[in-house]
Amino acid sequence: MMSAWKQIVLLSITGCLSAWTEDVTFQGPRWRAEPSDLVLPANSPDQRATLTCEAEGSPPPQYRWSLNGTLIDLGKDYRRHVSGGSLIISRPDRDQDSGLYQCTAFNSWGSILSRRGSLQFAYLENFRSQTARSAVNVREGQGVVLLCGPPLNSGGLSFAWIFNEYPQFVQQDSRRFISQETGSLYIAKVEPSDVGNYTCVVNNTVTREKVLSSPTLLHLRSDGVMGEYEPKIEVHFSEMVPAAKESLVRLECFALGNPVPEISWRRTSGVPFASKVKMKNSNAVLEVPNFQQEDAGTYECVAENRRGKNAAQGRVSFHAKPHWLQTVTDAAPSIQENLFWECRASGKPKPSYSWLKNGQPLAPEGRVQIENGALSITSLSLSDSGMYQCVAENKHGVVYAAAQLMVLAAPPTFAKSPLKAVLKARSGSRVTLECKPQASPPAATLWKRGGEILQRSERIALLPNGTLTIANVSRRDAASYTCVAKNQFGSASTTGRLLITEPSRITVRPTNTEIIVGESVVLPCQVACDPALDASFSWAFNGQLIDFRRDVDHFERVGGSLSGDLMIRNIQLNHGGKYVCLVDTDVDSLSTAAILVVKGPPGPPDRVTVEEVTDSTAQLSWSPGRDNGSPITSYIVQARTPFTVGWQAVDTVPELVNGNTLTAAVVGLNAWVEYEFRVVARNAVGLGPPSPPSTKTRTEDAIPDTAPTDVGGGGGTKSELVITWEPVAEELQNGEGFGYILAFRPLGTVTWTRAAVSAPGVSRYAFRNDTIPPFAPFEVKVGAYNHRGEGPFSAVATVDSAEEVPSVAPKRVRTRSVSALQIELMWEVLPVLPERVLGYEVVYWEDDTKPDTVGKVRISGNFTQVNVSGLRPSTAYYLSVAAFNTAGPGPQSPPINATTKEPPPDRAPLNIQWTIVGSTLSLHWDPVVAMETESKVTGYLVLLKRSRYNDITSVRTDQTAAELKLSAGDDDYLVQVKALSEGGEGAGSEPIHIHRLSMGARGSGAASLGSPCLPAVFVISVLLSSPAG
Repeated sequence: MMSAWKQIVLLSITGCLSAWTEDVTFQGPRWRAEPSDLVLPANSPDQRATLTCEAEGSPPPQYRWSLNGTLIDLGKDYRRHVSGGSLIISRPDRDQDSGLYQCTAFNSWGSILSRRGSLQFAYLENFRSQTARSAVNVREGQGVVLLCGPPLNSGGLSFAWIFNEYPQFVQQDSRRFISQETGSLYIAKVEPSDVGNYTCVVNNTVTREKVLSSPTLLHLRSDGVMGEYEPKIEVHFSEMVPAAKESLVRLECFALGNPVPEISWRRTSGVPFASKVKMKNSNAVLEVPNFQQEDAGTYECVAENRRGKNAAQGRVSFHAKPHWLQTVTDAAPSIQENLFWECRASGKPKPSYSWLKNGQPLAPEGRVQIENGALSITSLSLSDSGMYQCVAENKHGVVYAAAQLMVLAAPPTFAKSPLKAVLKARSGSRVTLECKPQASPPAATLWKRGGEILQRSERIALLPNGTLTIANVSRRDAASYTCVAKNQFGSASTTGRLLITEPSRITVRPTNTEIIVGESVVLPCQVACDPALDASFSWAFNGQLIDFRRDVDHFERVGGSLSGDLMIRNIQLNHGGKYVCLVDTDVDSLSTAAILVVKGPPGPPDRVTVEEVTDSTAQLSWSPGRDNGSPITSYIVQARTPFTVGWQAVDTVPELVNGNTLTAAVVGLNAWVEYEFRVVARNAVGLGPPSPPSTKTRTEDAIPDTAPTDVGGGGGTKSELVITWEPVAEELQNGEGFGYILAFRPLGTVTWTRAAVSAPGVSRYAFRNDTIPPFAPFEVKVGAYNHRGEGPFSAVATVDSAEEVPSVAPKRVRTRSVSALQIELMWEVLPVLPERVLGYEVVYWEDDTKPDTVGKVRISGNFTQVNVSGLRPSTAYYLSVAAFNTAGPGPQSPPINATTKEPPPDRAPLNIQWTIVGSTLSLHWDPVVAMETESKVTGYLVLLKRSRYNDITSVRTDQTAAELKLSAGDDDYLVQVKALSEGGEGAGSEPIHIHRLSMGARGSGAASLGSPCLPAVFVISVLLSSPAG
């Protein structure tokens, strides 16, 4: 036996030395692509054949190829070479290159074989004889078979027949059939139209080549017609038909006979055909796609006519190439361990198994045993390393499964799993110290306390896997502990110090709490623990850890190192539940829990239903919502109609709906109105959200119960009585067919005259009758009706009939031009007339050619003059006046003309100077000179206004100077000067603002536009503005 150090040296040389299984990287060859079957046209000298082969591994694999089990010598073969693992054949030859190819990939870790791929050549030779075939003589009604006899070929074939000459092909039907198995043409019953020459056309589906046979003449005999006879099956499938899994199975069946036979199919087991099964060519062909095990069985073809029937049977058997159910995986056991690999495959027939090592058959002997797909190797040695393949094979195919075996050998190491430098444990607990060296083969372990080897005792257990456990630890167990591991390749150790701490305890716990939505709360959680320990806090809510980073809007942990208080801000209903404080130290874990009950307004009620409705009531029911921690105390019912603004509370019976009641009668509803209802719940916290609305429900109709209001009228034209009212709102009409009933009678009479208005939106009715005297009083009332009947009438109102317009026009009409914008019109008082005069109406216009310039001024009362304003300067106007009353204006006076004055000057007084002495303000200004088109200046108007008051003092003067008395006090003043003319007031000067600090000052000063300075004794500012135009 090889010594341990020699084995280590060998491992280092071969690269199989590994410290532990977890670090192993399997680098043997692995297939990326394997050869597949290839069919090429035989007569293509310029083509190339490529058989794919590609593997991965490290170092990169190299490749070998074999043909029909013989290694190909690529060094001496100028037509074959390998590129990236794939075999490329130039100018492939049918005789030299046909066969089964297999690829081998290998590197320093081993070799693997690929699956086999075939290379075949498709070809189609010519028919041997091109001379005309012998004629076929048949009688009419007889069946006939015209043989094709295809030439030598390889690859798939398809057949067709030409009738007489190309491109007239024989069309298949129930009487004619071309077998794609034999190529022959079958005619069940010959007819005179069938006479002619027939040529068989053979197509190679791979090479696309096509050859034609010599023509065969079909001739009718002249010795009579063939009588009827029973079917004779000429085309039928074999008694045994093998079918591969997932393949397309095609069965042919055709019979000769007179009359033409009908073909049918069945399974002798009585099992009906699956929906995927198709019948073609008048049932002469049966196709079973995606063939499976359940499709296997005996199939029967039946040909039948009125002379009899015949049948043919065949068994379609299922077969499948092997398919892996269980494969092997890479393994890296330690030296001297045992290996067991098992592979299993399905297939029909059942596959047999064999094993390969580095591409060579593995024979069972000694340590190596092979049994029915299982490989076992005992006491592994380094020489067992390599690439292994399990091979499953039946007559329909073979599959390979590869795995790498790497036998490991290494001394112990704790590089990946050393003991912690300090191990903390709570006094009284059980301590577990794991010893997990990496070693191949596994190392033997022992434990030391200090320098003393530990032995088993009542409290100390040494487990087979090297783990040390100490029960009920106390401070005397505190020490340094060392695990020592050793195998034949070396030893290693790891040491850690055990520190014993006192148990931690929770000093402040959260308590069950009730809280209102929107408030905040702090749940306390504080601990006392050993100084050597660090405590960490976390909180769980209803079994889920709280993520403080994600839930920052509501949750925050507060407190110091020994406090993990939980603050919950702006609490919502979904925050109610169980909160658990979790405390973790190096040696123990503690928890404490509390229930937080969140109270809030109730949730919305549900399923509001209108169970019964009348013209004024609705019976409602609903289901309660969540009480959200506080019992529901009452419900409020709300309603909405197309006529209300939003939802409004409605009256109910009972008036107060308590929280235990889930029904109520809504009262005081309007008839024939579409309502929606909803319910709001209340508890001690407040009102909750409303329920979803009920379905829209219309109350029953009823006789109107509301009379029109604001009944009045009057006016109109001669012999009319006009009655007006406020229409009844749609929600108060109580039903369809709504309208108004009007009743009226002369004051002092008994009999009412009635009229009806069928439009619900109308608010005016005019009754016309030539007997109605003008301005006569009538009693009127207005009622409402609908298709259910008449409702109440309004209170009786007195309305006058229409009056007649005044019959006389005003006389002695005269005018006076007041200004550039005004004309005064005057007339005499009218004498007493039989008609009322309510006022006067003045109409004015520029001339008859400008109707758009017509204006109108109306004054009420017994006036005899009016100022018409808003006119244009220097313009001639025509004016006329008429008296009016409710019937309209009477006759107009003859038009009279007047011309407005020229406009006033549009320039304001300039260079205004002022002097203040005591309370006297003296003003001086330059005169204003009118333009030719303006009215001449007749004087000036000085306006004085106190800033804090609305009173204005005006002074007229025909001079360019004025004096004004100022009141003593602290008021500010505004002063403005305007020119006066017959055309009116001219543009005002820029207002002079006099501050209160100027009061009582003595002296004089002047300022003009743009004056650079003012006397120090005055504080006067000029407010600049554009002159009035």
